[in-house]
Amino acid sequence: MSERTTGATTLGRLVLSAQERGEDVALRYPTPTGEETISYAELGQSSRELAQALIALGIERGDVVAILCSTRAEWTLCELGAQCAGAIVAPIYHTNSPEECRHVLADSGARLVFCEDAEQVAKIAAIERDLPRLAHVIVLDGHAAGANPIQALRRLAGKVEPQAVDERVRAVAPADIATLVYTSGTTGPPKGCMLTHANLLSATAMYRGQLELDDVQPVIYMFLPLAHVLARVAQIVVLDVGGTLAYWAGDSKKILEEVAAASPTHFVAVPRIYEKLHTGVVSATDSARPPARLLFAWALEAGRRARRTERAGKPLGRLARARLRLADRLALAKVRALFGEQLKMALVGAAPIDAGLLEFFDACGVTVLEGYGMTESCATATLNPLHAPRFGTVGKALPDTEVMLTEGGEILMRGPHVFAGYHGDPAATHATLIDGWLHSGDLGELSGDGYLTVTGRKKDLIITSSGKNVAPANIENALRESRWISEAVVYGDRRHYLVCMLTLDADQALKLAERLGIAADLPAMAQDERVRELLQADIDVANARFARVEQVKRFGILDHDLTQGAGELTPTMKVKRALIYERYADFFDHLYDEEPR
Repeated sequence: MSERTTGATTLGRLVLSAQERGEDVALRYPTPTGEETISYAELGQSSRELAQALIALGIERGDVVAILCSTRAEWTLCELGAQCAGAIVAPIYHTNSPEECRHVLADSGARLVFCEDAEQVAKIAAIERDLPRLAHVIVLDGHAAGANPIQALRRLAGKVEPQAVDERVRAVAPADIATLVYTSGTTGPPKGCMLTHANLLSATAMYRGQLELDDVQPVIYMFLPLAHVLARVAQIVVLDVGGTLAYWAGDSKKILEEVAAASPTHFVAVPRIYEKLHTGVVSATDSARPPARLLFAWALEAGRRARRTERAGKPLGRLARARLRLADRLALAKVRALFGEQLKMALVGAAPIDAGLLEFFDACGVTVLEGYGMTESCATATLNPLHAPRFGTVGKALPDTEVMLTEGGEILMRGPHVFAGYHGDPAATHATLIDGWLHSGDLGELSGDGYLTVTGRKKDLIITSSGKNVAPANIENALRESRWISEAVVYGDRRHYLVCMLTLDADQALKLAERLGIAADLPAMAQDERVRELLQADIDVANARFARVEQVKRFGILDHDLTQGAGELTPTMKVKRALIYERYADFFDHLYDEEPR
């Protein structure tokens, strides 16, 4: 074990141990007057005082404390304070509707909920009559009717001796539940995954070792929802090794510019962010003059050749080194600059990503490692090795993790990171955890040397009228490589060919309209034949990657994008496929009114 790690066996012990790092910066966050920081000493003291206040309020060990808040420093402080009080944390996505909040709060039996602001408190007010166990609503920003401000809660800390916190922390065992994380609900009502302290810290150790973090002080830009387990595990990893969490300002439109300013050493994101970064580069290149476009293509190829040579363990020749230096100076370094000046590596998870995107960033000198996991496995199972990534796969099993396939190709996993079951749902637990193996519901292939490729999800598989099984996610990933396409949803169960719903990328719509000499109006553009012709060309490129039965024969363009607000996307930007199929049934049916051209 590295001297940098806490060696803690529970999250409460991790927090109190990390306090010994003194003035090292634990959290960085933006404010209207500039950036503020919280040291490890301050983090530990704040967590202890909040735990004292919760104990004074009557929160017992094992009580559930919910957090309804966007990703910000206060989220982390609330969680760590609750853990030091011996509570179980149940996060709620800040984008959830009142009804979705009610499900989490009622199912978990939460006694207290931290709400970000008056808008979130209003959601609780609308459902409070259905939550007899909920005794306290705390608001973090400002004031709200029916809620107590966080400042008032903190003033209760003096009523409880500090050693009461030490007693609570000592009373928590590694096998105790640390958090209830509710699945995103793409296939039904969210289920509360019971993750223990041992689960989370096992996952932390796996990532820490694989990413060689024991001897560095990582800086991670925090913008993923902390209600998602991937962001939570990233947070724990950083705090365990004494790194810094750098929080976003809360505006999704500014993520790309904030990343460079935050200058992280490690970047953790979902595929949509990498797609946006790629689209921005492609858009700028397409807008340049022909010589500049040719120069970028040459530089990209020089980067690809150099990476392939290095990965093969061969030295670059003098000419190749000179070529790479020139390519770097002229183009590749500009792509790396999008991630700031300190980036060592990036990670992607939570949804499939196209291998071509990973190869693009790799050629530019940005190593993006794709991994695989589920909420039920603390977002942990496999990860591409740092020095031997194989793009198109999700890597190899992490240390202490076993991965195997059933005869039908379903991915199973086993290890200390696998959850304790679904809260209040033993039937679902028994159906998912069988003889210690977590049945993922995902389909995959394992290479002879242990690299896993996820080929689809059992429930998402499209079975055509000819009986062919088609995994739509792979096709959709290829389609989203087009700079003009925001979302793609492939459809065709029990049909004799595949069709697809497309949405236009709002950020690129103006440039598309300028290119075609039309008005930048999404509903009008969705019907414009010139737009269709341009998209058809990109679809033809994507189709060329697949067998005929997997090719999209017809498509339609929706006159608006899919959104979280409409319930069509999960907080990690995954399409809720069943809902889309149902909501837009007429749209898909219309695509079969005529035979494909």
